[in-house]
Amino acid sequence: MGKIDEKKMMETAERVKNWGKWGEDDEVGTTNYVTAKDIAYAASLVKKGKVFALGMNLDNNGPQNGREGRVNPIHCMLYTGTDAMTGAQAEHKQKEPPPHQKGDKFYPGAHADDYLTLPLQCATHWDALGHVFFHDLYTDEYFMYNGYSPKNVNATGGCTKEGIEKFKDKMAGRGVLLDMARFYGKEFMLPGEGITSEDLEACAKKQGVEVRRGDFLLVRTGDSDRRIREKNWGSFCGGAAPGLEFETIIWLHDKEVAAVATDTWGAEVRPNRTDMFDQPWHWVCIPMAGLPMGENFRLDALAEDCAQDHKYEFLFVAPPLVITGGTASPLNPYVIK
Repeated sequence: MGKIDEKKMMETAERVKNWGKWGEDDEVGTTNYVTAKDIAYAASLVKKGKVFALGMNLDNNGPQNGREGRVNPIHCMLYTGTDAMTGAQAEHKQKEPPPHQKGDKFYPGAHADDYLTLPLQCATHWDALGHVFFHDLYTDEYFMYNGYSPKNVNATGGCTKEGIEKFKDKMAGRGVLLDMARFYGKEFMLPGEGITSEDLEACAKKQGVEVRRGDFLLVRTGDSDRRIREKNWGSFCGGAAPGLEFETIIWLHDKEVAAVATDTWGAEVRPNRTDMFDQPWHWVCIPMAGLPMGENFRLDALAEDCAQDHKYEFLFVAPPLVITGGTASPLNPYVIK
């Protein structure tokens, strides 16, 4: 594999570049590979009616530690049962009946209400294509996927190009799980352990499944569920982690997958195999290949079922929230078998 230097970065970026492949106005990248036929086939894979929810809970027990300003979701109440029982809620509600209601008495009703404050990159989420910019080391310019300028991401509109809402009807099709931890004969992979392209290919062969054009590829290391069981996130956010080696982006590009998701904080192996770049796999995955990526998926329960029935392909449905201009979206992905 070797160290990732400037030459390797630029050569790989050019190798996986998908700019213009689906037209100069394209904003959804490799999800263009998914066809109606692919979705119909994925639906035909549902045999047991069994649903697997792959999302983390949106609460204060999540993995975020404040790195880069990302915190766990903050859940606050507007109205509670106590407010209703003590009459405090009624004091804030309309006491007079609306014009269309007539009668001697009017009861304003009681309910619970709340709101959630959260970074869009917290918990289980998709990254939008507007999330990462490519730095051309030869020209010292920055680019979004398909050659758009990063100026299209601003403080008032967010991602005016390639926002997460562009995927609102794109994240459904044939899902494939590659259970790398089991492939290596482990319950879970350890931080710093990398997954090569050869390993991905060998795992698929061992499981009897083919990774095809338009697939949603799920890669299990066992990392997130292990830390949830241990109730200790440790260095999960931004620290050492198992994950994909830099060169796997070429394999994913050549396979023409629609999207890739893992059960780690950043998908790629950490420490990264470089002294020059932070998150080098991200550098080319999103802005050059236009490949959407998901992070912090929970895959252990799905992996156990796949090991039992030897079925590693399934219907995958994971729409983002329709957040206009968002760089990401939390979600609760579904696998249905």
